[in-house]
Amino acid sequence: MSDAHHPPFPLLSASDPSSFDRARDALADADTVDGFGVDVAATLAWSVRTGARRPRTLAATWDLLAATAVRDVAAARILEPHLDALGILDEADADGLDRSGSWGVFAAEAPGMRLRAIRDGRGWRLSGTKPWCSLAAHLDHALVTAWVDDERRGLFALDLRDPAVVARPGPWHARGLQAVVSAPIDVDAAVARPVGEPGWYLRRPGFAHGGVGVAACWWGAALPVRGALRETARREGADQLSRTHLGRADAALWAARVALAETAAVFDGGASSSPGLRAARVRTIVADAVETTLAEAARALGPLPLVADEGHARRVADLQVYVRQHHGDRDLARLGAAVAEGDGAW
Repeated sequence: MSDAHHPPFPLLSASDPSSFDRARDALADADTVDGFGVDVAATLAWSVRTGARRPRTLAATWDLLAATAVRDVAAARILEPHLDALGILDEADADGLDRSGSWGVFAAEAPGMRLRAIRDGRGWRLSGTKPWCSLAAHLDHALVTAWVDDERRGLFALDLRDPAVVARPGPWHARGLQAVVSAPIDVDAAVARPVGEPGWYLRRPGFAHGGVGVAACWWGAALPVRGALRETARREGADQLSRTHLGRADAALWAARVALAETAAVFDGGASSSPGLRAARVRTIVADAVETTLAEAARALGPLPLVADEGHARRVADLQVYVRQHHGDRDLARLGAAVAEGDGAW
């Protein structure tokens, strides 16, 4: 059960073939990177090259993310926030900001940890602790949310190479995404540049776009698992159960593909009046499809590929961690609340 087979590209849509040229170039480059997804430095260097020639449409960007995840889940996890950060800077029209090097986006919160932004005569400085800062020890820069008062957060560009920023090595005992360490950073009066006004990060249309980009990674990461189910169902003597497992995974991933492709077309066309709600629906559909595929693979394939096939075992472990960025019933509750309040037109 190898991950070497790459499905035909594009995966989601081919409505404008020319818009996918940059994505094709990035994928061809990825196939030449030694240690792709495992060697963080090499994968980050590829991400920086990809960011410099990133696709111009969401359809092509999400296809690139999905196809990257087909090749390696961790590589997609490394690429996605870099492209997201560059997209945010474009959306903010942040002229004069050095965009070179590798970027992350750190916007999570956790009990007992708070990063504050304080304005003085020289500008803004950040102090405190920020949780869930993926690859902070490897990145050059990050867009970081910080509290400007007790109720509002602003977005700031932070130089992670500043001695005032210290990336903790853990705790990180993950069996999946082992190389993508997501641990806190401690910040002591580090100079930072505001990007947008307080609250802009969550209000902007691109927030919904970025959320669906993550879902595209989940979806692409599940395709080789479907491929393993297909191999089993094609074998001589395969029974009806193996085909039932494949059929259930295939239908779920097909539905997720339709949702992703339609949403890319809507967002690229600028026609969505409720981008956040649409993104929440798509993320839920994709997360459910991924969970279904993993469950069907566990039943159909048994323990052998999890202990004897390094590529399959690492993919499953990586995907199980990655898809937990979806918060399950909590995200469903927020979706249901939006619909209940009248924001649910189809």
